[in-house]
Amino acid sequence: MKNKSVIFLCLAITVTGKLVSCNTPPPVTINAAEVVHQNQDQLTQVIIYDVFTPPVASRIYAYTSLAAYEAIRFEKPGNESIVVKMNGFDKMPLPDKDKKYNFTLSASQAFFTVAHKVVFSVDSLRNYEAKLFATFKKVINDDSVYERSIAFGTAVGQAVLKRAATDNYFKTRGKSKYLGSNEPGKWRPTQPDYLDGVEWCWNTMQPLLLDSASQFSPGPPPVFSTDTTSKFFKAAKEVYDINKLLTAEQKKIARFWDDNPFVIEHSGHLSFGSKKITPGGHWMGIAAIAARQTAADEVKAAQTYALTATALFEGFISCWDTKYKWAYIRPVTFISDRIEKTWSPFLQTPPFPEYTSGHSTITASAATVLTQLYGDKFAYNDTSDLRYIGMQRHFNSFLEAADECSVSRLYGGIHYRLSVDTGALYGRKIGKYIIRKLLR
Repeated sequence: MKNKSVIFLCLAITVTGKLVSCNTPPPVTINAAEVVHQNQDQLTQVIIYDVFTPPVASRIYAYTSLAAYEAIRFEKPGNESIVVKMNGFDKMPLPDKDKKYNFTLSASQAFFTVAHKVVFSVDSLRNYEAKLFATFKKVINDDSVYERSIAFGTAVGQAVLKRAATDNYFKTRGKSKYLGSNEPGKWRPTQPDYLDGVEWCWNTMQPLLLDSASQFSPGPPPVFSTDTTSKFFKAAKEVYDINKLLTAEQKKIARFWDDNPFVIEHSGHLSFGSKKITPGGHWMGIAAIAARQTAADEVKAAQTYALTATALFEGFISCWDTKYKWAYIRPVTFISDRIEKTWSPFLQTPPFPEYTSGHSTITASAATVLTQLYGDKFAYNDTSDLRYIGMQRHFNSFLEAADECSVSRLYGGIHYRLSVDTGALYGRKIGKYIIRKLLR
């Protein structure tokens, strides 16, 4: 009777002294697809805070997203495993067919089981998880289902981590510095900060799908030459000429796609860092836009993230193999040496060799996969960067966005045209290969 009294006599007194009846609180619910999206967004914030390099960020996105999908795919029948078709994975755990699970909870647990081992700043993730899992506990209202779902998610996450432990990542952390070469035509650290080459042995990472890092390997770039009639000199001169006469629209495009995770700004004797999403993070944001815009359910959303992240990871491995194979000189180095001593590009040049363009490669790879998932005429507003740089742009397809991203590196003064075009071409090849392997 005591509980009934509480229900029937629940009243509130307003500031005017009137009595108003209390409404029964609405039942606690969870939007499963939105949980998948919010988990990804929380991870992106940590990646930004921890300032991971773009290749490393792609690895983080890949393993966490694959773990989430492998757990949530059981929500609906007929969803095949992705990792079973990949290199180096053992058999994944399976749920008990005769038991009940909440697979969105399992996916969240799998996602964060992996995330805790691949990022640094886990405290903010734990705060988010505590609130999320408390909500799950209220919704499920069955301790046995809750614990079983958590256990399954943990098992999936640990199986993914087992593969991650053997992909050569930890060996790459002990690498020596890459300082380039003073040999003509070769990369050396660039102004203004002259940082050593980033992730120079990323090609030793075990790909998820590619046979090797060099499977999609373009031929060599134009031979270096100071002859003004040479192909190389003309390519460098084009970068110089374009940057001298950049239009307002070209500047906007260059800034929108910059996605440099840590730009060191200089003002007199002062220096300060500016953090943003990585190029891969930008495309994970586009994946989120596509899934939300089509009201994709939780399984399709998780699949979208997993396949996009795979495209990014494979693209970085392939491109970095090419970059350090040729160790090609950046425009800023040659132009300031040979054309105009005080010249500087519109964007800050990232610290690694020039050929081919990383942006062009990974965006073409991701865009090709997203086109397979959502169609070749998918119009959307790209708000991925809105909260970071206050900019958004409209595109009529993923490949249109990828093409603009690619040419943005020419506008930024950090790549030659051939390098962006070649990167885009090979990025599409990688994307099509992923589709053949995973979406036949």
